[in-house]
Amino acid sequence: MLDAGLHFAVEPGYLDTASVGVPPEATLEAMRSAIAEWGSGRARPQDYDALVAAARGAFARLVRAAVQDVCVGSQVSALAGLVAASLPDGAEVVAVEGDFTSILFPFLAQADRGVDVSLVALGELAGAIGPRTHLAVLSAVQSATGEIADLDAVERAASEHGALTFVDATQACGWLVLDAGRFDFLACAAYKWLLSARGTAFMAVRPERLEELRPNAAGWYAGEDVWSSIYGGPLRLAASARRLDVSPAWLSWVGTVPSLEMIERIGVETIGAHDVGLANRLREGLGMPAGASAIVRIEAPDAAERLAAAGIRASMRAGAARLSFHLHNTQADVDRALEALTARR
Repeated sequence: MLDAGLHFAVEPGYLDTASVGVPPEATLEAMRSAIAEWGSGRARPQDYDALVAAARGAFARLVRAAVQDVCVGSQVSALAGLVAASLPDGAEVVAVEGDFTSILFPFLAQADRGVDVSLVALGELAGAIGPRTHLAVLSAVQSATGEIADLDAVERAASEHGALTFVDATQACGWLVLDAGRFDFLACAAYKWLLSARGTAFMAVRPERLEELRPNAAGWYAGEDVWSSIYGGPLRLAASARRLDVSPAWLSWVGTVPSLEMIERIGVETIGAHDVGLANRLREGLGMPAGASAIVRIEAPDAAERLAAAGIRASMRAGAARLSFHLHNTQADVDRALEALTARR
């Protein structure tokens, strides 16, 4: 059992990381200090550059990508929008029906120029990839259900038919081992399982795809030399994936680095074993089969009411209660949820 719970100030019964991750105390302290610096007038814009670089490097290591292949942003939808806007007219896209709209809407919004998006069940996605498919879009882990995609099958089908792949790792990165190099684009918002402040996101881009992406949101921070790119032309973007960067929301990056450092220090495999172990303890107590996800979906009609009455924070998603387990959770949290869900009325 991990002792990582000692590094959190979260109240017992918080089982909702899939909605909002709770920061470790080191992250809270870093943000308090940064806010004090800002309030005193001592903060300087260039002081945040090292934090963005540190976070980029940490994320690259977490997903086994080269740091020069990672761009930074604020939200996954904006990163998906870069890919969507770069599709050729008339491109055929296959995506998952019921997937999170931050990765569906950017592609559906291209319909006026003939981009055709077919929505299929998660288990049918690999089979839906064919010789006319330009891009397959999916979440590594489904937000509503916690279902884990068969990334191996998607990768094989895409490779066989020469299709590109876009993977949203927001509900996976931090507890599920991922290899960004297997896919053309892998994006992730950091405020869930990476326990960071909302407003930071990453995308790993396969090097040979970089030139295909038009940097529509490019500003000074996308320059090869950031601090000599703040005025005037000509266009002088970074040669690496940094050309896709947007200007960082500084305080959010202060709250990202310590969280990523902690996840790196503990290790994703160790975290995954902890998270899934707690999820399976809950499944077993409810008579459900064991699973491989840190997210548990409970369809009992009164589940949300029972959990709320017991002071347990969870979410309702797609008509069912969704519980999610992460570093700060313990067996006591599971047992509290089981008591709430199984108590006789």
